[in-house]
Amino acid sequence: MRTSIATVCLSGALVQKMYAAAEAGFSAIEIFEPDLISAPQSPEEIRALADRLGLSLDLYQPFRDAEGVDEETFATVLHRAEAKFALMRRLGIETMLVCSNVATATIDDDEVSARQLRRLGDLAATYGVKLAYEALAWGRFVDDYRRSWRIVELADHAAVGICLDSFHILSRGHGPKQIEEIPAEKIFFLQLADAPALRMDVLSWSRHHRLFPGEGSFDLPAFLGHVLRAGYDGPLSLEVFNDTFRQTDPVRTARQAQRSLRWLADRTADLLGEETGRSAPLPRLPEVAAPEAFDFVEIKAPDTSGVEVLLEQMGFAFGGRHRSKQVRLWTWGEARIVCNDVPSASPEPHIAAVGFDVADSDAAAERAARLMAPPVHRRTYAGEQALRAFASPDGTEVFLSRAADWIAEFDGGVSSADEHSARIDHVNLVQPWHSFDEAVLFYTSVLSLAPQPAQEVAGPSGLVRSQVMSSPAGGVRLPLNLLPNGQQGRAQHVAIVCDDIVGVVTAARGRGLRPLEVPGNYYADLAARFDLPDDLIDTLRDLDLLYDRDADGEYLHCYTETVGEVFFELVERRERYAGYGAGNAPVRLVSQAG
Repeated sequence: MRTSIATVCLSGALVQKMYAAAEAGFSAIEIFEPDLISAPQSPEEIRALADRLGLSLDLYQPFRDAEGVDEETFATVLHRAEAKFALMRRLGIETMLVCSNVATATIDDDEVSARQLRRLGDLAATYGVKLAYEALAWGRFVDDYRRSWRIVELADHAAVGICLDSFHILSRGHGPKQIEEIPAEKIFFLQLADAPALRMDVLSWSRHHRLFPGEGSFDLPAFLGHVLRAGYDGPLSLEVFNDTFRQTDPVRTARQAQRSLRWLADRTADLLGEETGRSAPLPRLPEVAAPEAFDFVEIKAPDTSGVEVLLEQMGFAFGGRHRSKQVRLWTWGEARIVCNDVPSASPEPHIAAVGFDVADSDAAAERAARLMAPPVHRRTYAGEQALRAFASPDGTEVFLSRAADWIAEFDGGVSSADEHSARIDHVNLVQPWHSFDEAVLFYTSVLSLAPQPAQEVAGPSGLVRSQVMSSPAGGVRLPLNLLPNGQQGRAQHVAIVCDDIVGVVTAARGRGLRPLEVPGNYYADLAARFDLPDDLIDTLRDLDLLYDRDADGEYLHCYTETVGEVFFELVERRERYAGYGAGNAPVRLVSQAG
């Protein structure tokens, strides 16, 4: 599979972008004209560098405002075009992207546009260049790929074809099925981009909020399936305008981009089955099921004693000390928390690793490697289980493990005396501002978790963006949070689900636990919103419990104090409630801020 990326996707100067694309394994690049104009290297030097890096230069873009104009204006179009065709010959690029006119078009006539594209095609052919005509979603007259194809048909020129761009098609809600009616030889180029579901003008949406496949809300496997059924056999190329990507490390972004294409190819191959429409099949990834349970959570700091106090108060029992490491295990039913007292990047207790119970760790590790997840190595002595692990975008280590394989390495533990069963319900991780979307793609592609619709929660310092990654049956829930204004900390937490939160919290308070204090106004509002018995309201108030309800069930929960950068949540899910008490989050955030 040939993969390509537009240089506009990456930060830095053109040469930096080229090195990053090559390092990430791309076969080709699209040269975005402003990148070339600002480069100190000559076109010949850029071409020579591409050869050394093993990159083909597949597209020069964009050429704007070319068609639907009067004759006087079109004369200037031909002048501009000839200069670009000569430049492309120096670069060795054979295809130029021609965008539908947004600024100078005055003639809304397909015949006129087709004639002008035909004349451009005549000129392009003398330089060995082809034109890929693209309908921009905000084109003055042409904003639909079906109309751009009609104009290309009318032009009837060997050097004039179409460029299909998923953003321009899907952002306007144009059905992609008719792509299959376009002859393969006339689809000159394909550009792919995902995007979040936003309500805003399409130009701003495009210029600032495009994402790599798997990070947004577009159904790109279905879109790509239509293109491949048409017989397109060219590169899968990314064109993503995104303010974050233009500020971050180009090598990391290029790897993220390559991961997105490998995931997309695998999903599309799964959708198409044997019906690929390509000369070579799409590459597949090892098939792995999403994990259905958390194996453990590791909390790390030079001193985790404050966390261990909380664990004991909640009902966890000391599960033993590791035979060779400064690590202690705490257990409560199926919930396992590992406390690791070692020097770390953060001096405060924080969630350093999450273990997932997977059915086939070898296949899951191979899939992670194919998706370029950075491996994590920890020292292992004879007789100890070597666990597969890799780093997520925020640095949290992800382990593919099962307690049965490693728990015997801990000695001196006792069984929990708590009569209530418990397990890890969800793990909430704060994401740096620059890696939130990357994390969504990471957990989608590597662990086969499904992203749920994003939410925004009001906090005392601004909106908190939250998106949950979950397994099909809900055994693994991983909320990812982005705090406002680049804030970090005070939002990592582990939620423990139990079968009787009133009994659990009552017993925990007897052991010294002091849940996060909930203001009295909350309970007055609760009584107004829900028809709850007075005695239940009193119990909730006495124990600092929060409450939520939907059509599927009820949710009772409370929070512990924060130790370093981590706190815990005790929850009880009644019936089929699947949420997280999002309406209570502002109360928690204000209480923690105070």
